[in-house]
Amino acid sequence: MQSVSEILSSVDISGLLLAIVFAYVIGALPLADRVSRRQGVNIFRAGTGLAGSSNVMKSVGRKSGSVVFLGDLAKGIIVVIFAQRIGGVEDAWIVVPAAAAVVGHWNSVFTLLKGGDGLATLGGATLAVFGVAGFVGVAVAGLVALGGQKMPYTSLFSVISGYVTIAVINAMTGGDMRTMAAMGTLAFIGFGHAILGHARRRRGAPDIEMTGAEQPAE
Repeated sequence: MQSVSEILSSVDISGLLLAIVFAYVIGALPLADRVSRRQGVNIFRAGTGLAGSSNVMKSVGRKSGSVVFLGDLAKGIIVVIFAQRIGGVEDAWIVVPAAAAVVGHWNSVFTLLKGGDGLATLGGATLAVFGVAGFVGVAVAGLVALGGQKMPYTSLFSVISGYVTIAVINAMTGGDMRTMAAMGTLAFIGFGHAILGHARRRRGAPDIEMTGAEQPAE
């Protein structure tokens, strides 16, 4: 078993810290909030109360939701590419800036620590880390989610199917399984956070305006 010093010696600490700060700021950019407010909607008081593409699509419109989805996806891609380019953040360490971007999306400093689920941002990070395997895995997860919308636990099955697909491709191509395990762990933490968040919001449903398109921006 590696010691703490051996583990830390495999990464450039200064580069990692820079990547973490950059990733948090990029993840925290309030794209959903800004796009929604331009249409006169306070996304935090509309629909599910989440600043994410799904809620924007339902509460504001398909075009706005698509813009937010692509933007949130791009966040994950950008932070991974940045971490890889600055050097010193390699292999399984890439999960750290990816996690920072997701945390930024969850608790944005620009919106008083409010945000969304961060699953699109996590998806973008997955694409950037695993390349073709990531694209196939995200596509499989999307197809499972679309095909089983009325079934229970669809989101869980979609996450599992996506990461199993990536793991199989990764193993067949001789990829780094430690990175696979690290990103998979982050995916399930992100999913668990989303499930718990939705449960809390259902209990506090009276505080959220379900007719978000009619709610004026504050």
